[in-house]
Amino acid sequence: MLGLEVVTSDGRVWNGLRGIRKNNTGYDLKHVFMGAEGTLGIITAAVLKLFPRPAETTTALVAANTPADLSNLLNRLKRATGDQVTSFEYICRAPLDAVFEHIPNTQDPMQQTYEHYALVEMASGQKGVIRDLAEEALGEAFEAEEIIDAVLAESGDQAAKLWNLRESIPEALKHCGPSAKHDISVPVSKIPEFLAKADPHVQAAIPGCTIMAFGHMGDGNLHYNLVMPKDTTPEDAERLRHEVPPGVHDIADSLGGSFSAEHGIGLLKVHEMERYKTDVEKHMLRSIKAALDPKGIMNPGKVVP
Repeated sequence: MLGLEVVTSDGRVWNGLRGIRKNNTGYDLKHVFMGAEGTLGIITAAVLKLFPRPAETTTALVAANTPADLSNLLNRLKRATGDQVTSFEYICRAPLDAVFEHIPNTQDPMQQTYEHYALVEMASGQKGVIRDLAEEALGEAFEAEEIIDAVLAESGDQAAKLWNLRESIPEALKHCGPSAKHDISVPVSKIPEFLAKADPHVQAAIPGCTIMAFGHMGDGNLHYNLVMPKDTTPEDAERLRHEVPPGVHDIADSLGGSFSAEHGIGLLKVHEMERYKTDVEKHMLRSIKAALDPKGIMNPGKVVP
């Protein structure tokens, strides 16, 4: 994001549509409005930096015994490719089972089932480079027992089918029953520890629940969704949606993480802002809100505790 145009609460228009990467002339105002969910102003235009399409992309679905093994694989691939890993998506088994059951024309690309997977994409601006690096690194990962199975896409069509498995998960989960959803982030290296702590916590809180963990392991973000048992009443489901998240969020917070990585705050998580933000942070947030929206008319009641 290079620049923004914003309509402020008093009706004026701020034109910050400069297409430059460096501008050290005071506060970087675009970052005040980005992610503010319309509570400070309305974004009406943006200047984006575009990147050229990679000359070559390699996609693989790999299986491992533990999330820690996948974390080690991520580091290995970064070293091997010069940090050209463009996607590293963690998927536990349950979301894939949901996809195979509820999404037409999907099938497991592996002969056996495993508990932990990663969908990996690597890209390069040069042809004939990244696939060789990927094959060598994955071979070394097999020898180090970081992975126990792998499917390396042989074509763009096969790569698209692998990505379809990941991208179909949200739709598949709609057919699985009531759920409690979490959008947490922790430092990338802490993903295995988060899962090791969160899984037993939620299984104790919701006996019989199915953990649907998937997401962007490469940048420390997990969609940690819990499908409740089939016999859960609507009343119990609503109660659990309020009772369970604080414990999951506490675990993320204890690991230096966040209770909202991508999905924002809105109304549902304002109380979590009150809980996790320090007094200093809350004072700064409220001061910015008061300065830019003194009448409180911009998306009131959202984000700022």
